[in-house]
Amino acid sequence: MNNLMTKEVWFITGSQDLYGPETLKQVAIDSQKIAASLSKSKSISQKVIFKPVLTSPSSITRICTEANSSEKCIGLIAWMHTFSPAKMWIEGLSLLNKPLLHFHTQLNRDIPWDTIDMNFMNLNQSAHGDREFGFIGTRMRLNRKVVVGHYLDTETIERIAVWIRAAAAFNDAQGMKVARFGDNMREVAVTEGNKVSAQLKMGYSVYGYGIGDLVKEVNKVSESGIKKLLTDYASDYSITKSVAASETLKEAARIELGMESFLKKGDFKAFTTTFEDLHGMRQLPGLAVQRLMAKGYGFGAEGDWKTAATVRSMKVMAEGLKGGTSFMEDYTYHLDPKNMSVLGAHMLEICPSIAMGKPSVQVHQLSIGGKEDPARLVFKTAPANAINVSVIDLGNRFRMIVNEVEVIKCPDMPKLPVASVLWKPMPDLKTGAAAWILAGGAHHTGFSTAIKAEYLEDFAGMTGIEYVHIGREFNLSDFRKELRWNELYYHLSGGIA
Repeated sequence: MNNLMTKEVWFITGSQDLYGPETLKQVAIDSQKIAASLSKSKSISQKVIFKPVLTSPSSITRICTEANSSEKCIGLIAWMHTFSPAKMWIEGLSLLNKPLLHFHTQLNRDIPWDTIDMNFMNLNQSAHGDREFGFIGTRMRLNRKVVVGHYLDTETIERIAVWIRAAAAFNDAQGMKVARFGDNMREVAVTEGNKVSAQLKMGYSVYGYGIGDLVKEVNKVSESGIKKLLTDYASDYSITKSVAASETLKEAARIELGMESFLKKGDFKAFTTTFEDLHGMRQLPGLAVQRLMAKGYGFGAEGDWKTAATVRSMKVMAEGLKGGTSFMEDYTYHLDPKNMSVLGAHMLEICPSIAMGKPSVQVHQLSIGGKEDPARLVFKTAPANAINVSVIDLGNRFRMIVNEVEVIKCPDMPKLPVASVLWKPMPDLKTGAAAWILAGGAHHTGFSTAIKAEYLEDFAGMTGIEYVHIGREFNLSDFRKELRWNELYYHLSGGIA
């Protein structure tokens, strides 16, 4: 996966012909300067491209249409340098299907008190030009992000950078294919969902395959390919001689190569497995899933396609940033009042991108699935700030739930040979867990130490799904009210299905 600097964000500037050619020439110069400054920033993950100043309804409609059809353009940053009558924008914004960020800024940081005159005021009108543009966005009920601040301000740039990464993930989700090997874990509710609704809202499509389709590809793997991959294992991880020479590890390598081949041939970006559907396989894919996630694939266990797609989108947002992103599950609690925390893990499938130190390859019994003892990477995660993310289907809408967490040092667990994370939910375990349950959050999540809640808030806004946040500053009573208000809003805004 390499999405950095391969896409474009178009910087568009609003004005009008009323000001004359000299003013418009300066507007263009100033806009190019801001666009170039953003594009050169180390925080910005994609190219920011200046587009000619927009002064008429036809030019606005044309740029929006061009953005829609451009494979490189993932979103528009709009700035009103002067006053730009907003009725000019209605047709173009009505057609726009790419994410929109409204940047409320100006070229000069400070007012030039000694020299300011009416010419300066005539040119630098963002303070009220952006309000005109903001009104039409609100009047049209547009999903967009508003960022306010000087274009050289670090915090301002970081907020734009977050949105650009979210826009890259939104772009990646359009047409994303998710492969499901087997079905959902039987009788489980939260991993179910309406796949047609998901495609309409989030853009990705879900394909189901019998496990025999995967086994067929696994059986094609060459011995030379396995030998080479075993060499990679020995180089990348700590491994004992007995495990390195075991038939179990060779089979794990065969599964990895077969699974990756299947995903590449089908152009899939995410996938699921389930321990209840392993016909023809000798072991549950563990090591294979972990390593494929590290390469950028999204994953969900027990057929959880919503989480698989979410993990993929989070990985796109996090690409190149410090930290990692993984499939995760809340497993068990430590309820000591002095240190309440959650042990996160899964049977096998946690991504090594969140590992502290060098993971070890181990083979142990798995008391579920009825197959041979599988290979897996074992590690812990270093203390850090992180998020847990769940997307659920409530019937009339999808809801994204984001909980900020603090990863803390995990004690040794010599009898639990799985990858694991210990964290404290914000604002505390009692409140955070209660809020998560009230919101309907799943036991499967996307977990990341690389990105924060704002990335997901921007992404949810682009897809038009509900977003709720459980963070450090949090009130459970207000959250209950928010959930009730949201229920009413989505019931009324969705109309009759």
